[in-house]
Amino acid sequence: MNAEPICGVWVDRTGKVWVSRRTEQSGRAEACEDMRWFAWLGGPAPTEFAEKTESHELAGEGVFTHIVEADSWETLDRLAKSVRGSQSVDVVKPRESQFLLRQRSRVFAEVKFSELKRCQLDIETASTGDAFSNADQPDDRVLAIGLRFGDRDRTLVLAEMTDEAEKVLLEQLNVVIAEEDPDTIEGHNVFKFDLDFLKRRAKRLKVACRWGRFGQNASFRSSRLKVAERWIDFPRCDLPGRTVVDTFLLVQLYDVSTRELSAFGLKDVAVHFGITSAEGSERTYIPGNRIHQAYVEDRANFLKYLADDLRETKGIADRLLPTYFEQVKTFPLTLQEATLRGTTGKIDLLFLEHYFHARQATPVPPMVSPFEGGFSKSFQEGVFRHVLHFDVASLYPSLLMHIDRNPVNDVLGVFIPMLKELREYRLKYKQLVRTAPTAEERAEADARQSSFKILINSFYGYLGFSGARFGDGELAAEVTRKGRELLQALIAELGDQGATILEADTDGIYLSSEEYFKKPEDLLALAAKVLPPGIELEYDGRYTAMFCYKAKNYALYDGEKITLKGSALRSRGIEPYLRRLSDSLISHLLGAGGESPTDLVLHYREVIENHTAPIHELAKTESLNQNPETYERLIAGGGKPRRATGEVALKMDPRPRMGDRVSYYIQPGGKGQTSNWQRARPIAVFDKTNAPYDPKYYLKKLEDWAKRYGGFLESEKLTPPDEQGSLF
Repeated sequence: MNAEPICGVWVDRTGKVWVSRRTEQSGRAEACEDMRWFAWLGGPAPTEFAEKTESHELAGEGVFTHIVEADSWETLDRLAKSVRGSQSVDVVKPRESQFLLRQRSRVFAEVKFSELKRCQLDIETASTGDAFSNADQPDDRVLAIGLRFGDRDRTLVLAEMTDEAEKVLLEQLNVVIAEEDPDTIEGHNVFKFDLDFLKRRAKRLKVACRWGRFGQNASFRSSRLKVAERWIDFPRCDLPGRTVVDTFLLVQLYDVSTRELSAFGLKDVAVHFGITSAEGSERTYIPGNRIHQAYVEDRANFLKYLADDLRETKGIADRLLPTYFEQVKTFPLTLQEATLRGTTGKIDLLFLEHYFHARQATPVPPMVSPFEGGFSKSFQEGVFRHVLHFDVASLYPSLLMHIDRNPVNDVLGVFIPMLKELREYRLKYKQLVRTAPTAEERAEADARQSSFKILINSFYGYLGFSGARFGDGELAAEVTRKGRELLQALIAELGDQGATILEADTDGIYLSSEEYFKKPEDLLALAAKVLPPGIELEYDGRYTAMFCYKAKNYALYDGEKITLKGSALRSRGIEPYLRRLSDSLISHLLGAGGESPTDLVLHYREVIENHTAPIHELAKTESLNQNPETYERLIAGGGKPRRATGEVALKMDPRPRMGDRVSYYIQPGGKGQTSNWQRARPIAVFDKTNAPYDPKYYLKKLEDWAKRYGGFLESEKLTPPDEQGSLF
């Protein structure tokens, strides 16, 4: 077996496995490798397949008691289809994962992130009038394709506004990708916009999208990604032997746990991560409806704008991609699958790898009954000083190892040993973060320990997920019960030491203690006595002030930065003017300075009433939870409820897709128009005279905000004007 690391793998329709391996000179060499395909069955394989397959009975009990193997994927696929309905069948997909699982291989094994051959891609497009670019419009052409390889930019620019010139541009893209041979192609919203736009223009001009390795074209299909409780539809693009990385999706996955981002656009995220300063003085900005004009009249500025897009895309990928890059060294799956696949499916692959090579029968996912979650409670309301945060290190994984019991279906006893091994790996890399001699090695170690942390913490969630093959709801329930008991014991002990408990959630406790504020390690030592062996309490930071609003909704100030937690204080769905008011209030309460919330209320009252409020400060932005066509069919059939986002999406051209964010405002209602969905309009149609906003609607929201938060301002009373003539 070739020992050089795999940097790309693809299985063609016939079942041939094509791999791209690193060469000694850090190049890439392509080859075709043998593979014997397999599937699990609930009984012996049908006799008509005996000549072309081998069937083996597996050890132990389980639903899948046999494994069948074949040299041809076509044979295995026909067999699997023939037995469906008569016996259970299970095939590892995608086929690239089956290849890696069987070979016990990993993509990018022994390859550093800095050795990854990366390409960032961004395109600029023409548009008709002020409308958004539409690839189906003949003159909405690709104006330029920006490509960054490391610190080199290769920018392809449309020579003239003709079909012939655009065809040449698209053919140049094929040539450059083949020459540079990147492992990854990265972009922000690259699935929904850049690659989809290029595909549609290429189809129109009869140019092959030859962006893959092994001389292969790109393939496209509709796909969905679940982010927390919502689904995002997108046109997935697969490049044989390469990885497409969409940072637009990665930032949304990142924000599930952090809840730090107020928007997911490239410019917003770049500022959030410090890739571009908030002032943006180092960045070229061109409004979307002026890009075509800049291409014609100010080419230098146009190219600077494109280069800045590439720089920001790379910066975001630098921040988010390493965790997934390290995951593929653990799981038998491609890097693209790592970015788009849920944790349960990844952990299942590890189990299946063990069971396949042990020739052991495998189960189906068990039924998991609902069970009580972690302990969560808000103990105080208001502003508190001298705040400390403690949390139990990897609480649920630690409890699992303390209980030391494998899931009921795991007859090989894989779960706990695997968890312990991963924990040891993480501790090793955490140590290297502090001790590795170079910055590059420390960064790589940090990415690895972060990846292992995510994976380790996912093991508990796997147990309680109904689709997990080796899930165990009873074990998961026992873990959460012990977790609740442990956290409550810690709360009692910390309270006995004179601390004021502010907030507790699952594995963490916020408290106020002037006595221990500068010596948290002393309080830590006192509380540690209630912990069982193997469970560690860690000091996780101190804060000058904390604003406790309600359970799981609070704000922290460390003297430099404010961190918000919870949707009540930081909801992407609220109007920007209300978000600005909330930010100013929190900053004021925490002593972080900034504009006066009282003055800001007065300001908005005046500009809203005078019809001079900027529409982008009033417009609400929400994610579509279904495609416009689905919504249209629903309401045509008398379905309810009708939604503002759905109504607005039907008025937009081109129509957005599920998961897209739609901005709209509320205009004054005509006769019988009392509901928001009847009065919602896309922000693009706003006109101060002919399509204005409804000031009464936005003033009512302003006064509701003042009523809700006014109690936290002590001497400053935000009394509605109808009760007090003026604000004060």
